[in-house]
Amino acid sequence: MPDVPAARAALRIVAHLAHHNDPVPASTLARELELPRSSVYQLLRVLQEEGFVVHYPEARAYGLGALVAEIGGSVLSASRLARLGGPLLERLVRSTPVPVVAQLAVLAGGDVSYVGQASAPRAPTTVVRVGVRLPAHLTATGRAMLAALPAAQVRALFPHREALITRRGVGPRSLPELDRILFAAREARVATEDGEITAGYASVAATGIDRTGYPAAALGLTYRAEAVTAEHVGALATAVRTAAATLSARLAGKRPAPTDEEPTTRARLRANL
Repeated sequence: MPDVPAARAALRIVAHLAHHNDPVPASTLARELELPRSSVYQLLRVLQEEGFVVHYPEARAYGLGALVAEIGGSVLSASRLARLGGPLLERLVRSTPVPVVAQLAVLAGGDVSYVGQASAPRAPTTVVRVGVRLPAHLTATGRAMLAALPAAQVRALFPHREALITRRGVGPRSLPELDRILFAAREARVATEDGEITAGYASVAATGIDRTGYPAAALGLTYRAEAVTAEHVGALATAVRTAAATLSARLAGKRPAPTDEEPTTRARLRANL
């Protein structure tokens, strides 16, 4: 495929601006990207006319335009996420003989909204359906995504203990308790819940990260708590982490690194049945 220098340079400018909170002068762009200053000004003018870049005259600098946010929102819409994550859900429910329900969820304020679901034969019947919203701090998928957010953003979502509602009288009752749950999820790279949504059911989840570092969606597995052993739970955690890593690669437009975790997980699950 022939190289198009102007197109490549324009994309580099947009990507560079995306990594800066403050507007960037054209001279800085030219220097840091090692591009001719005259070319940078020409490209910025075109990008500004097309809505990708906005000029801040007082600062004599440039930042991203609203069109970039619109495109980003469209790319990561629920339907597109479902198309990216749906095959991973199907793969998860097929990869284990333990009856599970696999879910794909996104953050919606202090809730999670479910955008995809797949069930294995004999899987438990859960309250989760596509379009259902549940409190993020109670669900495994929500905890996985909250654990990937900056602490200040979590506090903005849950500013006081009254924001920590429960469904069955179980779940974190204070902000420090929520912090401990999210810390454990970050350390393990997987989040869990046990009976906090439905009595007798437990879940494990991991989050997919987009190219900006934002937790775009989480994959979760729900199972009957009495039907699995600790070894099963560990294997399910490995499976969902692997699926989340694949989702992250897809969100970033990259090819996932080869891994043999998935067949190892299947072998472990079957060995422990």
